Amino acid sequence: MAERTGDPVERPEFERSSIGEANTADVARPLSVAERLSNVDPVRKFAVLLGAIVVWELYTRAAQVPTLIFPTFVETIAALWKGLFTYGLAAQIWVSLKILLGGYAIGLAIGAALSFIAVSSRFGSDVLGTLTSMLNPLPAIALLPLALIWFGLGAKSLVFVLLHSIVWPVALNTHTGFMSVAESLRMVGRNYGLSNVRYVAKLLIPAALPSILAGLKLGWAFAWRTLIAAELVFGAAAEGGGLGWFIFASSNELDIPGAFAGLLTVILIGFVVENVIFRNIEQRTVVRWGMQA
Repeated sequence: MAERTGDPVERPEFERSSIGEANTADVARPLSVAERLSNVDPVRKFAVLLGAIVVWELYTRAAQVPTLIFPTFVETIAALWKGLFTYGLAAQIWVSLKILLGGYAIGLAIGAALSFIAVSSRFGSDVLGTLTSMLNPLPAIALLPLALIWFGLGAKSLVFVLLHSIVWPVALNTHTGFMSVAESLRMVGRNYGLSNVRYVAKLLIPAALPSILAGLKLGWAFAWRTLIAAELVFGAAAEGGGLGWFIFASSNELDIPGAFAGLLTVILIGFVVENVIFRNIEQRTVVRWGMQA
């Protein structure tokens, strides 16, 4: 064995020369205008929308599609302008939105009540699960004939079919979000002695907000398309108003640009609600809280 000594080993000193600046890449370079714009979500979506409009206009002009089959975007915009200021399209839009907002508010209240009952007991959860599996696959528009028999020709029939479109996705997504809350958070709520109502309001709702917002968006989308479909039948039968009735009347009169203008209005309203209202709510809540990218 080598003999061990207690003296430390002295190593020779040396000095390394400078290796120069690390200029192989920029740590943080300023972004160009195009890069900054590409990071803005509304700008990207507007670019997609603009691209679809350009393709629409170029295709209809290049293929020389007849107006009675597929009008150009310019013709559709002209019909939309004429509908708003000549044919009372703005009033028809308000009729549809007024019915939709009333039905949406009632549907949210019913969905919230069902979710509260489901999260309060196992029996309530079984009730919600059974009703959802039975009624959620049923198309809401299929209930329109029954609604006309039960409630007659009026807004009540439309609200009834809207409720079927809203309640189940809202209740199901809300209950799923409640059940996905981590057990550690539930224990914190129980340790603070939160009662049923305070437990749901102060703990479950904030923790399950991403799932709740998903249910609200689904309920809105289902309700909006159900209302337009119902107005295509109900509005025409009752000679009432509504955006769906405007589309039906325009197509009956062979005003195809007017019908496309009504369809474009449906798309634009849905686009604004989805990307302005709901997006703003998400930015102020779940994105700010770090619950969603």
